[in-house]
Amino acid sequence: MGSSPIVPSGTSACGGGGGGWRWHYSGAGGKGNSIISKNGNGNHNNESCVLSSTFAYFLLSFVVLGSIGSLYARYMLTPNVRTGIEALGCREDNEGSWAVGVFFGDTPFSLKPIEAMKVWKGKSAAWPVANPLLTCASLSDAGFPSNFVADPFLYVQGDNLYLFYETKNSITMQGDIGVAHSMDKGATWQPLGIALDEDWHLSYPYVFDYNGDIYMMPEGSEKGDLRLYRAINFPLKWTLDKIIMKKPMVDSFIIPHEGKFWLFGSDHSGIGTKKNGQLEIWHSTSPHGPWKPHKKNPIYNTDSNMGARNGGRPFVYNGNLYRIGQDCGETYGHKTRLFKIEVPLGFEESSKGSNAWNGARYHHLDVQRLSSGEWIAVLDGDRVPSGDAIRRVILGLVSVVAVMALAVLIGMLIGTVKCIVPLSWCPHNVGKRSDAFLAWERPNLSSKVRLFFSRLNRLSSNVRARIRPNTCTGTAVLVLTIVVAVTLTCTGVRYIYGGNGAQEPYPLNGHYSQFTLLTMTYDARLWNLKMYIKHYSRCSSVREIVVVWNKGVPPQPSDFDSAVPVRIRVEKVNSLNNRFKLDPLINTRAVLELDDDIMMTCNDIERGFRVWREHPDRIVGFYPRLINGGRLKYRGEKHARVHNGYNMILTGAAFIDSQVAFERYWSDKAAAGRALVDSFFNCEDVLMNYLYANSSSADVVEYVRPAWAIDTSKFSGVAISRNTQAHYGVRSKCLNKFSEMYGSLAHRKLHFSRRNDGWDV
Repeated sequence: MGSSPIVPSGTSACGGGGGGWRWHYSGAGGKGNSIISKNGNGNHNNESCVLSSTFAYFLLSFVVLGSIGSLYARYMLTPNVRTGIEALGCREDNEGSWAVGVFFGDTPFSLKPIEAMKVWKGKSAAWPVANPLLTCASLSDAGFPSNFVADPFLYVQGDNLYLFYETKNSITMQGDIGVAHSMDKGATWQPLGIALDEDWHLSYPYVFDYNGDIYMMPEGSEKGDLRLYRAINFPLKWTLDKIIMKKPMVDSFIIPHEGKFWLFGSDHSGIGTKKNGQLEIWHSTSPHGPWKPHKKNPIYNTDSNMGARNGGRPFVYNGNLYRIGQDCGETYGHKTRLFKIEVPLGFEESSKGSNAWNGARYHHLDVQRLSSGEWIAVLDGDRVPSGDAIRRVILGLVSVVAVMALAVLIGMLIGTVKCIVPLSWCPHNVGKRSDAFLAWERPNLSSKVRLFFSRLNRLSSNVRARIRPNTCTGTAVLVLTIVVAVTLTCTGVRYIYGGNGAQEPYPLNGHYSQFTLLTMTYDARLWNLKMYIKHYSRCSSVREIVVVWNKGVPPQPSDFDSAVPVRIRVEKVNSLNNRFKLDPLINTRAVLELDDDIMMTCNDIERGFRVWREHPDRIVGFYPRLINGGRLKYRGEKHARVHNGYNMILTGAAFIDSQVAFERYWSDKAAAGRALVDSFFNCEDVLMNYLYANSSSADVVEYVRPAWAIDTSKFSGVAISRNTQAHYGVRSKCLNKFSEMYGSLAHRKLHFSRRNDGWDV
């Protein structure tokens, strides 16, 4: 036989094709030839070699990429902190993660969120109270497992507010009607329980008075009719009063107008009906009927973004009747529209995007006037769109498939994968095949399919021929492919296991709150500040950003792209002590002191804020330090990790109590320390730690690990402390001086991993 491979037409040297196969195999160094024919004996050692190397490559790829994905999930994804009965609720739901917020205004068209009203509730550690005020966590904590709350309706009895809403039971996965009670104008809500539970899905609990009785008309279209319930022991006990219409009406309400009762609702079951785009009107002399259809029904049968589907209780203002409709154009419940004539709603849409509790959509509004003349409104909202859970699973699986394809490509480049479709596992040796195998192979693979596979298999050698790994271009392509594979691995893990972020910004005792972000800078760092404000202003709990301007010509607040108000506080003297200056204009108890060159995720910030609300008497931050030993020496975080403990939190990224910390820092006791800070132009954060430690024998610091943090000053060359060794030397002097003034910190060591939620590992 000759020395060249003999490959019949339509076949490839990777196996497959019709007729017979012959390969020429050269051993190491080109010595020795082995000719394999279709009917000959194969070299099984060679075949096992190729098979084992390919298998080993894919096994190694699986282990490496799986380890990367596991590490990413461990250190970059937020641990689940839900425990106890609450763990039964707030599960990811493809319908979303709806919550309810409260708004106030002098008119229905000037509504402001409750956080703008400066309502403070110290007992709940929420200063001030912020929307949303009723969530799945509120109910689950109270013993009623819920995935979300939506469709809120108010019932006002003097100073008592009752809130009826749809709650999706996390166990039965069915919608029930819940009720909560408030005696402080909606600042806090006590879930009372389930007011109505049927064998079918319920929502949209429209509650109204008629002839001295209280009625509820919930949406129960799954049952195929429209039912009216009457309260027999308000607010938790109801009885079926009448089936008023045998049609599957969706999101209906009844209002009296000009001597008649009018029923507005949608029936999506009719032929030619556009879902969420259809509206019908019926009239009667009584809420009990009989109901007659309007002559022009359906009033609307148009695009779903036109607000045909009802979105809450209608209201009268200045003699005009207004109806609220849902805009379901982009996604279900995208936003609301207001009719008699279309006018803008009385509240501002959030500019924080998906970081806001209602940033993705809101679809239900109930506005009522209180006895005081003030208007109150309840609005539901969601930070994730409809179908988000399925979308994330799909994107995650697509990422996994892409990673598998890239793993094959990498194998081709390094020569481990020689066949894309391994009709023969060994490219140089098909070995002896049994008659049974040939009998299976021939009738089940048509010549066209075999030809396609042969050409596909040829791709491996073509790729390796075009992109040679031993060249600069080939190496670059290989490295880039590996980087993309790693990135897609992490992306897939995030989509499948990372959650939708609906738990942010983490309630505490059923409440959310807000904080003021304060940073100190000067003119040379303006470019950095613009990026900083644009990013952090969109974090959910940030209420205001205060910029302490120490030197140079200050910018204007309008110079920044911000979702919250920006206040520039110009200082007369360039001093690091200005960071903790008393500021009566700060309207929140919590202040996040954050250097303008530190970039972290909003989720990291929100977790730190949640921990601070647990311990408002502590400095809660992201950079731990351990001060120990005889002659005190300032060291970085690595030293704290090696000794598994910390006793200081740097206030360059930390939450503090604005009502306590600033007064403590500017007390007479701290005067000598402030003078030392001015002398060294350093150590203001160290001084704050000593002042906290000196004021209490209890724990005064708390660490929260950020998923990642970037120091942008390293890219700009305007860092205040560019010489690390000199910087550490000055801080070591501060430690010893402050220890003489205020006592040692060495005995206050706290260990990492103290928290049950895993946020301090």
